[in-house]
Parts: sequence; C-alpha cells; structure tokens
Amino acid sequence: MSHHSDSTAGTFTAKSNAFKLGVSLNVIFIVIEAIAGFSASSLALLADAGHNLSDVLGLLISWFALWLSQKQPTKNKTYGYKSSSILAALANAVILLIAIGGIAAEAIQRFASPQPIAGWTVIIVAAIGVIINGVTAWLFLMDQKDDLNIRGAFLHMAADAGVSVGVVIAGFVSLLTSWQWLDPAVSLLIAIVILIGTWDLLRQSINLALNAVPSGVDTDKIKQIILTDPTVLSIHDLHVWGMSTTEVAMTVHIVRTNLADNNAFIAKMNHALNDDFHICHLTVQVELGKCSPELTDSSV
Repeated sequence: MSHHSDSTAGTFTAKSNAFKLGVSLNVIFIVIEAIAGFSASSLALLADAGHNLSDVLGLLISWFALWLSQKQPTKNKTYGYKSSSILAALANAVILLIAIGGIAAEAIQRFASPQPIAGWTVIIVAAIGVIINGVTAWLFLMDQKDDLNIRGAFLHMAADAGVSVGVVIAGFVSLLTSWQWLDPAVSLLIAIVILIGTWDLLRQSINLALNAVPSGVDTDKIKQIILTDPTVLSIHDLHVWGMSTTEVAMTVHIVRTNLADNNAFIAKMNHALNDDFHICHLTVQVELGKCSPELTDSSV
C-alpha cells in the first residue's frame, strides 16, 4: 500500500513540476511579447500576448485541479475533490473553443480587409513562441494520453505552437510575396486543426461530468470477465463512471451459487478488472441465487 502511495505521490510531483515549468515559461513569453508589441507598435503581438494569458489561465486551472485531486476525502466530500479534474478538462475545452472562435473571426475579418503583416519582429517573437509552446506541450505529451485534464493543458500549448508556426510561415512568405491572404488562410487552417482536437476533449469531459462510462472501458467485456466464473449466475445494476480523469469506479450486484469463497472471489474480480480497465474503486454486492429450479429454499 505504501509503495502505491509513494508512486502516486511521485506521479503528482512530476505532473506538478511540469505545470510549474510550463506556467513560468509562458509568463516569460507573455512579457517578451508585450514588450515587443509595445516597441514595434504591433497590435497583433499585443493581442497574441492576451491570448497567451488565457493559455496560462488554462494551465493554472489544470494545475489547481491536479492539486485539489490529492486532497483527502472529508465527511461531506467522501470522494474528496477528484472530480475537479473533470471540471478542469471541461473548462479548458470551453476556453479552447472560445479561442478558436476568436482566431476564426479575426481571420475572416482579415480576408475582408487584408492587412500588411509586420516584419521581422513578429517573425522572431513567433519563433520564440514555437519553442516555448512546443517545449511546454512536450512536458505534457506522455501524461495527456491517460489523463483528460492534462490533455486540456497539452492541447492549449500544442494549439499555440501551431498558431506560432503559422505566423512564422506567413511572415516569411509575406516578405517574399504580396500574398496578404496567406496569414488569415493559415489561421483558419490552424483553427480547424485545433477544433478537431478540442472536440474530442469536450465530448469526453462532458461524458465524465455526466457519469458516463469512460472511454477505453467496455462494459460488455466487464460482464464477460465476471460471467466466466462458474459460480456466477447473473449480474445486474452494473454502473461504471469516472471519479476523476484518471480513476474509474464501478459498482455491481452479482448473483452466485456459492458464497463460501466470497473474499477470494472479490479479490479475483478486483485484480482482473484493475488489470484490464484500471478500475481502482470496485464495490461488489454478492447475492446468493439458485443454480437450478430443483433447489428448494431450505437448501439455499
């Protein structure tokens, strides 16, 4: 048990350090962008600095939820604050959708009235943005596969890195040509790519908020695992939901022909379901049933 808690604490520390570094890097970048924006009188850079501020907010939301999820359960909150990670993932999906709307609206406006793209200052600052946002996204790359809350932070940073790449490309091309339409076209393309990634984040976070079965968990396979035991007659009231973006809980009523080895049976179910679906909070109610109509009440 202590080994499990040590590994959990280690995972939390690693994730927390990633957020600490990510927030620090992005705050430094916002300051660089704001100074460059004022010195070059570039409204685009100042607007992007404001956009990056919303990304830092997204990172802080995810980081706060990660911290909350470690708090111990209380008398009134028997699960603790584990669900805060689900709310953080949902909040980040909404923030990303708002950002996509802002990018798309700006791009459409620029198609209608093209503006000359500022020169080297914008390209250099955007290139710095590619590095900082890319490094921050990389910090969350591994954990985002298994944690929807971390994926929200990852998508924020990956989206920003993508926008910065687009600015650099459009900036270089605009120095060589007079294609003023390229900048809004690249922006729209990036907005579509971000939307595809964000849609899945939004769908999964809404599902978890509604206590739906988490993605990657197959209830039919769960039933098969339970029913493979020869003493199991039937199952009912099977419920599976996400306690957080990383922990799955499950309750089930199982009708068995024999209750003699109940503790060993429950231990076996715990082990099998944890191995296959990472169900770490399993509650089993075992009921005694009749294996055939010939059994009388007295023999049960």
